[in-house]
Amino acid sequence: MMFMKIILMALLSFFLAAPIFSVVAQSLEADMKRAAGAYERKDMSTAVRIWKAWAAKGNAEAQTLLGAMYWSGEGVSRDHKEAARLYLLAAQQGYARAQNDIGFMLGFGEGIPPHDDVEAYKWIKLAIDRYTAKNQERLDQARKDLETLRSRMTAAQIAEADKRAKAWKPVVSKR
Repeated sequence: MMFMKIILMALLSFFLAAPIFSVVAQSLEADMKRAAGAYERKDMSTAVRIWKAWAAKGNAEAQTLLGAMYWSGEGVSRDHKEAARLYLLAAQQGYARAQNDIGFMLGFGEGIPPHDDVEAYKWIKLAIDRYTAKNQERLDQARKDLETLRSRMTAAQIAEADKRAKAWKPVVSKR
C-alpha cells in the first residue's frame, strides 16, 4: 500500500513538473533566438544580457557565445581571461565550439590561458569528434589547427594528448 502511494506521488510530481520543463526549454530557445537576432542587428547590450543570464545558469552555448564576445570585445570590454573561463566551462560540458575555442587559445592564443600544446591538442581533437555536418567550416579549420599542433609536438606529447582526450568525460552543469 505504501509502495503504491509513493509511486502515485512520483507520477503526480512528474506530471506537474513536466509543463515547467517545457516552459524552460521554450524560454531557452526563444531567448537564444532573441539574443542571436540582437547580435545580428548589432544590439550587443541585449545579446550580452541574455547570454549572461543563460551562461550563469550553465548553458554551454550561451557561455561560448558570450566567451566569443569577450574574445573580440564586442558589446563588452575585451577580456581574454574571461573568454577562456567561459570557453572552458562550456568545453567541459562537451560543447564542440567551446572545445575548439579553448584549444585554439591554448595553442595559438595571446597568453591567456598559458600556452599548452598538449591541452590544446586534446580540446581540438575532442571538438573534431563532436562537430556535426552543419559545422563543416569550423571542422575543416580545427583539422588544420590540429595538424599545425601535431607538427610542432613530440610523439610523447601527442600520445599524452590522445590519452587525455580518451579519458575525458563531460561535466554536467550544476545549474
